[in-house]
Amino acid sequence: MSKTLLPTQRREQIYEYLKVHKIARSTALGTMLDISEATVRRDLQWLEGRGLLERIHGGAILSQQMRYEQKYDYRTQLYAEEKQRIGAMAATLIEDGDVVFINSGTTTTQIIRHIPSGTNVTVITNNLQAALEVSKVDFELVLIGGAFQSRSNSVAGRFAIENLGQIYASKSFVGVDGISPKYGCTSPSSAAAEVTRLMIARTRGPVTVVADHSKWGVVSNFIVAPVDQIHRLVSDDGLNDSAREELIARSVEILVVTTNKTSLHP
Repeated sequence: MSKTLLPTQRREQIYEYLKVHKIARSTALGTMLDISEATVRRDLQWLEGRGLLERIHGGAILSQQMRYEQKYDYRTQLYAEEKQRIGAMAATLIEDGDVVFINSGTTTTQIIRHIPSGTNVTVITNNLQAALEVSKVDFELVLIGGAFQSRSNSVAGRFAIENLGQIYASKSFVGVDGISPKYGCTSPSSAAAEVTRLMIARTRGPVTVVADHSKWGVVSNFIVAPVDQIHRLVSDDGLNDSAREELIARSVEILVVTTNKTSLHP
């Protein structure tokens, strides 16, 4: 690669590389473009300033924007196997005597499906899908009430917030729409983000995020929690090594499930 590329040409090639690979090491970009580490760093800083990527230790990840909330039925079809296995693993972290917050989402619904019958736990949730599942189990399930959110099959709003304000949980399990080192966990729904933020704030024990690998690098408009508020992430084996390193460096425990990679991907 010639060193005579203009800055705009270099940055375009870096961005195109990220659109394909989602993540890039600074050393690999330097080799690809035949430029110094300092030049790579300046180009990444320029692209980050325009919201095109997010710099991480040793490189960058593509900044993927989620501007609106996808319908629940559509989301159930995406990464279905990964979500099922993530939910099953997360359910093993629930112990007798726990009072647990679980928010809305297709992955968190899988947690509720996998809590063993006869477990002495109380699950407090805004996930209406859980109400359809409860006939199959015999633990206590408490719906917090609130205004119906049709896209997420959940409840939120003032009534939900007031009810949550009267409860403390020993653990919380939260699904998110995006997670990144800089912006943390985010959601395209302000109402859903508000509920989840309060769940986290009123949790006395560990906060576990459940998210398949496609959520890494995705950023939406409303913050749920910074990475520093997360104790544990349960994800699948599609989560790249750089993401794992970045989260471990921030004291987040990573639990990874193995999949057959046969589920429907976008």
